[in-house]
Amino acid sequence: MSKILVTGSAGFVGFHLALKLLGDGMEVVGIDNVNDYYDPLLKHSRLKLLKEYDKFTFYQNSLEDNEKIKEIFEQNEISVVVNLAAQAGVRYSITNPRAYVDSNLIGFVNILEACRHNQIEHLIYASSSSVYGANTQMPFSEKHNVDHPVSLYAATKKANELMAHTYSHLYRLPTTGLRFFTVYGPWGRPDMAYYLFTKAILNNEPIKVYNHGNMKRDFTYIDDIVDGIRKLIGKKAEPNADWDSSNPDPSTSTAPYRIYNIGNNKPVELNHFISVIEKKLNKTAIKEYLPMQPGDVHETYADVDDLVNDIDFKPQTSIEEGLDKFLDWYLQYYGVKTENGIYTR
Repeated sequence: MSKILVTGSAGFVGFHLALKLLGDGMEVVGIDNVNDYYDPLLKHSRLKLLKEYDKFTFYQNSLEDNEKIKEIFEQNEISVVVNLAAQAGVRYSITNPRAYVDSNLIGFVNILEACRHNQIEHLIYASSSSVYGANTQMPFSEKHNVDHPVSLYAATKKANELMAHTYSHLYRLPTTGLRFFTVYGPWGRPDMAYYLFTKAILNNEPIKVYNHGNMKRDFTYIDDIVDGIRKLIGKKAEPNADWDSSNPDPSTSTAPYRIYNIGNNKPVELNHFISVIEKKLNKTAIKEYLPMQPGDVHETYADVDDLVNDIDFKPQTSIEEGLDKFLDWYLQYYGVKTENGIYTR
């Protein structure tokens, strides 16, 4: 296999995937614009670890810069692309919609075009569980209709899936879309709830608990996510010979196109999630109960049967084990001290 391109390589999932691939001895090309959506110092710390590997090549660029993207593809023998760069965040999309158009739509078209013109063997890209939007039938299945997003972020991810199918159909480009379900773990995103909760609890500040805690999320540990992506890299999407146009399966096609949920398949109540953090830190959270926020959903729950059947996907990490690993990393990374078993800043 030639080089693997990982976009968003300074980001949470991209960093972990690149680190895994490099550890496996593969050559990795990384792209990231290292923007300030959250603390760039964290992104630079991730990149510092990746740059310790001789087989890692990094470009600090935005996907919207089409000429630079074309140049990167032309200068490197890339065989597989894993597109994880995107403007993330449901709530941020309410106030900053154009950031999502630039990165998630224009940027993704540039990646599709580069893949098309450079004979890329397989494009894997990040979609999101947020595409299920107003759906309430649980667990969420790739076979369900997802035409009712409730945030612009979700709409851009749904658009990515449609755009990918078009390129799979027109140019026979194998594309695999992954609907991530609330990924968490060490080196995670500071805008995510578990990160915000930890920081606030340690600082004796209130945490914002939306919908009064009556929410569930299919929290998925980062190592399980990376294991799934790693297995899919060598499994190109293929046409579904049994696809029925009179009863179309949204997750497959007569084109080399595939959509998968990638989640833990075990929703966790938000209040239990908070209690696990409290127990580890030996501190009680000050809770500020708030109503449901625009763009949020009550519950996410991934049906992962297709991924289990196709690559033997087996999430291994419980919420207790995963949060324990995250909190150990957080305390070490930020140098948090302890007094009589109580963590303090």
